[in-house]
Amino acid sequence: MPVNIEIITGDITRLGTDAIANAANTSLLGGGGVDGAIHRAAGPRLLQACRAIPEVSPGVRCPTGEARVTPGFDLPARYIIHTVGPVWHGGSHGEAERLASCYRQSMLLATEYDLSSIAFPAISCGVFGYPPEQASRVALRTLLDGPTGGPEQVLICCFGDAMAALWRAALNDED
Repeated sequence: MPVNIEIITGDITRLGTDAIANAANTSLLGGGGVDGAIHRAAGPRLLQACRAIPEVSPGVRCPTGEARVTPGFDLPARYIIHTVGPVWHGGSHGEAERLASCYRQSMLLATEYDLSSIAFPAISCGVFGYPPEQASRVALRTLLDGPTGGPEQVLICCFGDAMAALWRAALNDED
């Protein structure tokens, strides 16, 4: 069954999807923006669960472009899929490939956990500086071209109406 993508405006920490994706940093120990909001809403057990994820190199539990999963704890979502998007350095440093990998790896984990719904924020579009017009195209192309059998419902949860409008325009371009 093909994936159904919907662009919404809202607070990702309030969504009752099977999983929400967290735009995390490599330590997985919390940060600003979406990451900080998810850590606050999920409660202190999330930090404990993230600390329990083994480091793959000093201070790095999840390299850029990869994903890890934890329970959702105090969130309505059952799981949090933590993924680390690339920092924007002009577009010629593998940013598109690593951003696509975030969405692909998150969907693979959602499939592995037999989840039917997942919500993503606009990964890397905040403090990591990825231009939303470009990020939306990379993300949506990756999600639409992904393998079948994963979550049927994918929400892109934008914090503001302007960001949601950019993502809707990109989704309309993909149709």
